[in-house]
Amino acid sequence: MRMFETHAHSSPPALRGPGWRSLARLRRLKRQLEGWLADTGPLLRRVLDIVVASTALVLLSPVMLLAALGILLTSRGPILYGQERAGQHGSPFQMLKLRTMVDGADGMKAALAAQRREATDGVRFKLRRDPRATPVGRILRKLSIDELPQLWNVLMGDMTLIGPRPSLWQEVVKYDARALRRLEVRPGLTCLWQVSGRSDLSFEQQVALDLEYIDRVKPPQELLILARTIPAVLTGRGAY
Repeated sequence: MRMFETHAHSSPPALRGPGWRSLARLRRLKRQLEGWLADTGPLLRRVLDIVVASTALVLLSPVMLLAALGILLTSRGPILYGQERAGQHGSPFQMLKLRTMVDGADGMKAALAAQRREATDGVRFKLRRDPRATPVGRILRKLSIDELPQLWNVLMGDMTLIGPRPSLWQEVVKYDARALRRLEVRPGLTCLWQVSGRSDLSFEQQVALDLEYIDRVKPPQELLILARTIPAVLTGRGAY
C-alpha cells in the first residue's frame, strides 16, 4: 500500500483523480496571476498613486489651506519648504513639506547637533523637542499635516504611496551596504515603520522594517499599511 501511495504522488496530476487535477489547475492559475502582477504591477501601482494622490489633494486642500494660513500668520518665511532627498537608485528630487520650523533652520542644525549629543544616533538627527520648530509647526508635525504636500511628489512620480521614507543626502553618505538597499525602490509617503512606532524606533529598527517591506510585503499587505497609516497619524504616536 505504501508503495502505491508513493507511486501515486509521483504521478502527473491528471492520473491522480479529479481532486488533484483541480489543485493543479489552481496552482497554474496562481502562477499565471503572479506572472500577470509582476508584468502589470508597476503600471497598476502608478495608476493607484495618481488616483489616490489627486483625490487626496482635492479632499485635503482645506486642511492644507488652514495650515498655510497658520504658518503665514505666525512666523516669517515661505509656507512651503523644499528639501533635496535621495529617490530610487539615488536619483535626487525636491521633497515638499509645509514649513514647521523658523526660517533658516537648516543653518542652525550643525550648532544644535554639537550642543545636543542625544540628537544624533550616528546617522539620523532627530530631537523630540526641536527648538527650531514653531508653535504651529509642532502641531502640524504631530498630526503629520506638514507631510501632505508630498502627495504632489507622489502625483509627479518622485514618490509612491507606500515605500521607505525619502532619505536625506547627509544620511545616505553614512549608510552601510544594508541600509543602502532602502534606495532599491521608490520612496513612499508612508511605510511599515511609520505605522510601527515612527521616530520612537531606532535607525536600525527602521532599516530592518524597510528591508522587510522590500523583501516580503505583497500588494494586499500594502493596502493594510495604507489603512494603518490613518490611526497612526491621528494618534500622533512617535511623531515629533
